[in-house]
Amino acid sequence: MNSRLKELEQKIGYSFRDFSLLKQAMMHSSYTNEKNLPKYRCNERLEFLGDAVLELVSSEFLYQESPQMPEGQLTKTRASMVCEPSLAMCARDIGLGEYLLLGKGEEATGGRLRDSVTSDAMEALIGAVYLDGGFTSAKEFIHQFVLTDLEDKKLFYDSKTILQERVQAEKGGGIRYRLVGEEGPDHQKSFSVEVLIGDTVFGTGTGRTKKAAEQQAAYKAILRLQKRK
Repeated sequence: MNSRLKELEQKIGYSFRDFSLLKQAMMHSSYTNEKNLPKYRCNERLEFLGDAVLELVSSEFLYQESPQMPEGQLTKTRASMVCEPSLAMCARDIGLGEYLLLGKGEEATGGRLRDSVTSDAMEALIGAVYLDGGFTSAKEFIHQFVLTDLEDKKLFYDSKTILQERVQAEKGGGIRYRLVGEEGPDHQKSFSVEVLIGDTVFGTGTGRTKKAAEQQAAYKAILRLQKRK
């Protein structure tokens, strides 16, 4: 396992002085339960700490980057930047799920791909970097792996709302989402959805939930509409 975690260190460009912190950050509660380890050994305490560090760094980033944005909008924007799906996307970018220590049950039910598990691990990793290298190291990590491609992330996670607003503004007809397929066992289902504007299919998406598939379909529809302009 240590060699796998060394690989993760190389991916994130950070070497831990206290390697046990990295191991703890990757230790899901299902693993500690299965191994009869104390509850505090799992990554939940690091996740708690990482969440607070992430909130401070993302707040400072928005404050500096958007000097005229009012408080309410700052709060809303920060929430969308550090929400579970957004953090899970960041975790996927570095393949974080591959490095998790999971119990057999969590492994069998697709835990490595579950947004709730990988987003929590991302926060735990931030907490581990903070404890190991201090605030500056944590800030650098967050800027490199979380506060990137923000426009694209916002477009993706607000895509259904953005598409609705755009089509209404252009009086382009009604929007509806149509489920066109689902496959896989219950714990690893994949859904396929089309989005139609009027009677025309403008985008298709797949996801582990219908909502995720709809978001992806809406995102592709927005990109198509932008190209038409």
